[in-house]
Amino acid sequence: MCEANVYLEKDGKEELFLESVYLIEPEGEMWRLENIFGEQKVLKAIFKLLALSQDKIVFTEVSGS
Repeated sequence: MCEANVYLEKDGKEELFLESVYLIEPEGEMWRLENIFGEQKVLKAIFKLLALSQDKIVFTEVSGS
């Protein structure tokens, strides 16, 4: 199985949002994330980066969210 950690960029800094994510699904203006432990989170952000070599996905915080 392939999974990655999701980070949320706020004020130019990346903060870990959810570990071991295997599913990212758009839901309107939101993103639904699910990890291998069954934890789900919804995120309102802009997709920024997918770096498979680093097992890393980055979203940027949407102003006013």
